[in-house]
Amino acid sequence: MNLLSTLKKDIRVVFERDPAAKSIFEVLLCYPGLHAIWLYRLSHYFYKKNWVVIPRLISHLGRFLTGIEIHPGAQIGPGLFIDHGSGIVIGETTIIGKNVTLYQGVTLGGTGKEKGKRHPTIGNNVVVACGAKVLGSFTVGDHAKIGAGSVVVKPVPAYATVVGIPGRVILIKGEKTQIEEKPISPKMRELAEELDVDLSHDKLPDPELDMIKTLSHRISDLQLQLEKLKKELEDSKNNHA
Repeated sequence: MNLLSTLKKDIRVVFERDPAAKSIFEVLLCYPGLHAIWLYRLSHYFYKKNWVVIPRLISHLGRFLTGIEIHPGAQIGPGLFIDHGSGIVIGETTIIGKNVTLYQGVTLGGTGKEKGKRHPTIGNNVVVACGAKVLGSFTVGDHAKIGAGSVVVKPVPAYATVVGIPGRVILIKGEKTQIEEKPISPKMRELAEELDVDLSHDKLPDPELDMIKTLSHRISDLQLQLEKLKKELEDSKNNHA
């Protein structure tokens, strides 16, 4: 994908995933997530040429202007959408696939001072919700959803939904059924992949609430049994009196 196609796709995905976007001028002027991605692409260009200071300066400028910090060494695929974005941090060895969506406060970071690959690999069409932290060198599978505020420290399977601290897989959709499709052009296939992103990160199961409800029902049952035993004991005393 050439530079012009990449820039066009960066703009297009904003309209696909943000219903608030009204015009191209608004997106170009008022979307810090888009500005951060473009500044990252510039810094990454110099980073690949083994420059050190210039790409880091561009990265710092991007953080100052947008509140989003993307290390020049990160590898980011096409179609990344950063919504609002304030407080996002993307580490040096992070790898992000195609059509990924990040919300504000997300950290894709490491867990220590180890060298080499120390940040996560994010698959295609992944959604990481507000305030989530993905920490360590592991893979988050394609089409996974990370719930708001989760702290993920171990691999996530494809199509999984993760919530909690530490993050736990609570739902796996499973791979989509493969059906025979008519041949389509590469352009149409690219658009289909962009649109195949599930942004419903607010509709997540709540295992802790489910457990509380189960315990509450169990306590109610035990109270009924206790009241029954007390009544039987009182009746027995009255019969012997």
